[in-house]
Amino acid sequence: LIYLRWVLVGRRRLHHPGAFGILVTGGSSGIGKCIAIECYKQGAFITLVARNEDKLLQAKKEIEKHSVNDKQVVLCISVDVSQDYSQVENVIKQAQEKLGPVDMLVNCAGMSLAGKFEDLEVSTFERLMSVNYLGSVYPSRAVITTMKERRVGRVVFVSSQAGQLGLFGYTAYSSSKFAIRGLAEALQMEVKPYNVYVTVAYPPDTDTPGFAKENQTKPLETRLISETTSVCKPEQVAKQIVKDAIQGNFSSSIGSDGYMLSSLTCGMAPVTSITEGLQQVVTMGLFRTIALFYLGSFDSIVRRCIMQKAKSETIDKTA
Repeated sequence: LIYLRWVLVGRRRLHHPGAFGILVTGGSSGIGKCIAIECYKQGAFITLVARNEDKLLQAKKEIEKHSVNDKQVVLCISVDVSQDYSQVENVIKQAQEKLGPVDMLVNCAGMSLAGKFEDLEVSTFERLMSVNYLGSVYPSRAVITTMKERRVGRVVFVSSQAGQLGLFGYTAYSSSKFAIRGLAEALQMEVKPYNVYVTVAYPPDTDTPGFAKENQTKPLETRLISETTSVCKPEQVAKQIVKDAIQGNFSSSIGSDGYMLSSLTCGMAPVTSITEGLQQVVTMGLFRTIALFYLGSFDSIVRRCIMQKAKSETIDKTA
């Protein structure tokens, strides 16, 4: 309890993002674009960062429809945040010269490719680690010094529920998303004394262009496991992430399943309040029991798929 009280000392929450500078990577579509819209509705200045310039300009027009005053600006930057740190640092520096310092960075650039471990090319592991992990490291590294100097700031990492639980078909994706949590926990401990707070978001399957593309090549086992939960709307996910980031919450989850998973995997993660810590302690046993049933059902799905495949191969041979 003494530690939990100490955690809260000096915490200043951002009551709203209005008049703040928000930089969103992967902001041309999906959750990133919805986060930009949510902040823009509250008066923020937005810098969108993504690779595709045409999609950026299209997103800019859509976001500008939600302005609340004529002083707001949406700045677009076309760059791959996972390739060259010097380039990322330079473009973010240019953005800050135009719109002022970044008060909240949202690392939403990412991609997913599903497949069985032995079927995935080694280059897929390298690519996902580059985009999902280094694509979050580089922008964060470019803004963190200024945030510490100003003693105000939020850094948001958009992970995934696959960054809390490894599932069939996600050997490449989950590992890149798990890495984000380790980065976030270590970074939070470094920057907390400077009133800079880190939030890790763990959205479930969300109705985005990236999710639709992932479904095209998703193994049957992965698809059946995913279908045990509903697909969320990106607007719903964005609202929760923005709310948690403004309040300085370390973990951001969606729905009852998300809450249970975040409590189960809390480990040594920072807590926002004494109440949050006590809830995790009290519910851990119950949630672990429920989780065992989930894991059993997932294993059952995998076994059934293997049996069906073996049966189909036998029929083909005898046909």
